[in-house]
Amino acid sequence: MVSQSLPIISQCTISPSQRSTLPNLKLSVSDLPMLSCHYIQKGGLFTKPPFPISELIQKLKRSLSHALTLFPPLAGRLTTDSKGYVYITCNDEGVDFIHANGSHIHVTDLIRSIGDNDDVPAAVKGCFAFDQKVSYEGHFSPILAVQVTELADGVFIGCAVNHAVTDGTSFWNFFNTFAELSRGVKRISKAPDFTRDSILISAAVLKLPDGGPKVTFSGDAPVRERVFRFSRESILKLKDRVNKCEKWEGNGGIDVVAEMMGKYSNDNLKLQDSKLTALAWLRNAVTRDTTRTNNTVTEISSFQSLSALLWRGITRARKLPASKTTTFRMAVNCRHRLEPKLEPMYFGNAIQSIPTYAVAGEVLGKDLRWCAEQLNKNVVAHGDATVRQYVENWERDPRCFPLGNFDGAMITMGSSPRFPMYENDFGWGRPVVVRSGRANKFDGKISAFPGREGGGTVDLEVVLAPETMARLESDSEFMQYVSGY
Repeated sequence: MVSQSLPIISQCTISPSQRSTLPNLKLSVSDLPMLSCHYIQKGGLFTKPPFPISELIQKLKRSLSHALTLFPPLAGRLTTDSKGYVYITCNDEGVDFIHANGSHIHVTDLIRSIGDNDDVPAAVKGCFAFDQKVSYEGHFSPILAVQVTELADGVFIGCAVNHAVTDGTSFWNFFNTFAELSRGVKRISKAPDFTRDSILISAAVLKLPDGGPKVTFSGDAPVRERVFRFSRESILKLKDRVNKCEKWEGNGGIDVVAEMMGKYSNDNLKLQDSKLTALAWLRNAVTRDTTRTNNTVTEISSFQSLSALLWRGITRARKLPASKTTTFRMAVNCRHRLEPKLEPMYFGNAIQSIPTYAVAGEVLGKDLRWCAEQLNKNVVAHGDATVRQYVENWERDPRCFPLGNFDGAMITMGSSPRFPMYENDFGWGRPVVVRSGRANKFDGKISAFPGREGGGTVDLEVVLAPETMARLESDSEFMQYVSGY
């Protein structure tokens, strides 16, 4: 994925409209591991505004300056003190603002490829600044860059933000605020919280090499990137399948019914001689038995169902040996998991990565619900005690986050379909699509976006080795749930 830089029409530094009064903000145990990651690159593709581009540029500069007053850390720099602690210095040095010329590119050119596949067009990568910039470089580079790319019939507004300073929650709160101010909102909807008094603030020191850490994966490995879309109806169908205990529907399903009939003989059921009726009875029996035993039935969520489907599809496409251990990593928001809870708009990183392990033979040999249950158990168990244990483990061995697919059997899920990515109206309508740059992409990296239609739709941005992607596109179990454009 070679970045295609675009001609720059103008570039300047934007500073906050008012001087910051925030003290230095110490990086937390969730911030520090991100120093070896690329800057986050996310942005929106918009139709052409109903006013001149020169007017838009001035409007965006003014609203960005105002937004930086509300988000002073983004206009600062990183600094490391004599003891090795890393801080954000809110010194108002400002951010980069770039106006790029993409007049040869149309809106449709950035939505999907026209040709042999449905990969994300390479031209999208040129709509972002700070390509491949590592977050440690925030010591001597701006923490934020905004690039406005003028298209033939539209505009792309892309942001690149230091990942050691923000996670997805903080990023989208800033982007939404930037949009609100651009369309003239006087009172923003969600003010950031800059407190630094939680368990995430540690006395442990992360020792960094001279010149800073490097990314832990190759940015030059050949990969394909595609966005798979899942409609609300498709996801509900998948969730229903996962939650109906499909393991009973195998070849031995009717035999299981016969065994279960004795247990439920008091129900006085008269089963008709049909598989459909027997299976329907069995589902009810299993549900009653589970309810009687546990007084609860664990429901697998839509997103866990979708993640399980992806886990199976990619594992099958990679043609892994049955004994190979696979890993599915999910980033989780810790703001509401801690006690006491962090503020929902706590500014910074408040995420941890939950790994789920299973050998390939289990992922493919057991049913989809089993895969989803493994993910569900780890997410449910990740409460206050687990968050604190992660912090303690990191303090014993402070290190940067090892991002990548090191053994050929790893999947890393990032971002979230709950992020308000389409709640960004800069004054003439919501984005046509939301896209990302080259940052932090490798074989097995998945990013979850909400679908533009809302209502539970999901877009999965999937990055895979070319041969793996080709097999996934031919996987009937996976593709039956994928919706067209």
